[in-house]
Amino acid sequence: MSSIDRSQSVGGTRTYEVRTYGCQMNVHDSERLSGLLEDAGYVRAPEGADGDADVVVFNTCAVRENADNKLYGNLGHLAPRKAQRPGMQIAVGGCLAQKDRDTIVKRAPWVDVVFGTHNIGKLPVLLERARVREEAQVEIAESLEAFPSTLPTRRESAYAAWVSISVGCNNTCTFCIVPALRGKEKDRRPGDVLAEIEALVAEGVSEITLLGQNVNAYGSDIGDREAFSKLLRACGRIEGLERVRFTSPHPRDFTDDVIAAMAETPNVMPQLHMPLQSGSDTVLKAMRRSYRQERYLGIIEKVRAAIPHAAISTDIIVGFPGETEEDFEQTLHVVREARFAQAFTFQYSKRPGTPAAEMDGQIPKKVVQERYERLVALQEEISWEENKKQVGRTLELMVAEGEGRKDGTTHRLSGRAPDSRLVHFTKPEQEVRPGDVVTVRITYAAPHHLLAEGPVLDVRRTRAGDAWEKRNTAAAAGPAGVMLGLPKVGVPEPLPAVTGGCAVD
Repeated sequence: MSSIDRSQSVGGTRTYEVRTYGCQMNVHDSERLSGLLEDAGYVRAPEGADGDADVVVFNTCAVRENADNKLYGNLGHLAPRKAQRPGMQIAVGGCLAQKDRDTIVKRAPWVDVVFGTHNIGKLPVLLERARVREEAQVEIAESLEAFPSTLPTRRESAYAAWVSISVGCNNTCTFCIVPALRGKEKDRRPGDVLAEIEALVAEGVSEITLLGQNVNAYGSDIGDREAFSKLLRACGRIEGLERVRFTSPHPRDFTDDVIAAMAETPNVMPQLHMPLQSGSDTVLKAMRRSYRQERYLGIIEKVRAAIPHAAISTDIIVGFPGETEEDFEQTLHVVREARFAQAFTFQYSKRPGTPAAEMDGQIPKKVVQERYERLVALQEEISWEENKKQVGRTLELMVAEGEGRKDGTTHRLSGRAPDSRLVHFTKPEQEVRPGDVVTVRITYAAPHHLLAEGPVLDVRRTRAGDAWEKRNTAAAAGPAGVMLGLPKVGVPEPLPAVTGGCAVD
């Protein structure tokens, strides 16, 4: 079957595909882009379409040095397909579009629409305008036109959801271009956030992740320094909401009232992702990270005292300009002291448009690679040791969809523990659906997952599992509807590979 035949096989309706790069904000924005297109009458292209759609949307990231090469390579791959296929449209949005607004159409004249981070709601209108006028439409708003959560949204799962509480960032980290592209922090009103969560729970969602570029700075835009801890406590009063997570906080804004709210609110999970970036005070100063090693370790100590079983993860950049061997040893020291359950480690990559890209003392690739390998080896050892402490514990898991790549061959299922550790468990005789909760005993630990090889101790069918079943039954009958205004349901990655405004792709 040709690509044209495949694209028109969904009842003659125009199909779409959204390709997402970068942080959770982009993942959530892509859910909105999908919702907008479906609200406009498009349907999602079949799984694995790989460009065989009537509209292909690239939601881009700009944090890596080669981000533009990746985009233009993908656009080049689609150029001959578009030439052979009248009516096909290509749109480019996201952070790279916001940054390179004037060059995308010049370098790839077959692109139909370019839109920015502040006006994703215009995508259907711009596609139609490009079709009627038969010329590319480039529209980049300089500031947020409307908070994105008011847009229709197509979520990917029935049991867990992203809930955006703010957009933008007020920090000026020298390695990060996100604030320049996403703008200053804008907070949603607490009542609007809670109304969205309540609507999601009413549809069956039992886990939410509060999302922001600097999530615990929430309140700075509305004049309440304790707004984030108050929001966590308010989430604890929502009946039917079993799990609350958030990402990504900044050490500068991580206050004692937030720790207390985490410890005292039963449905706030014992998990914290706290970006470190470097353990060296000298490097942290060069990064314009407004904390130092002592402050960071002090937060970790307070969290562990209040929440003894908390799993703490982090982000670390190796090879920032000017980093000496002594600086790197300070990072290793923090890793040993903090004993992270997991660390997302990255080799420094120049981000065009950031101060760090022009700094003296760029580290040779060979040196960065050697340090990176030492850091990874240390963290692997610690992750394994920390996971071994879980052996023998009895845990409640929320059954996940698609997280166990070998589940089919091993006859297992997978789920997430309260602290977000991934656990593979023996498939019980009783039917278990994503969103349901099982109780298991941990029998084995690997660095990145746990096993529960014995029989499942208990299965609790949930409203979230009912919602998953209802959605999949409806999907078999035809395309799902899109909820206007507040999002429907969705699934955030429990420990995303990139985080917040200080993310590294």
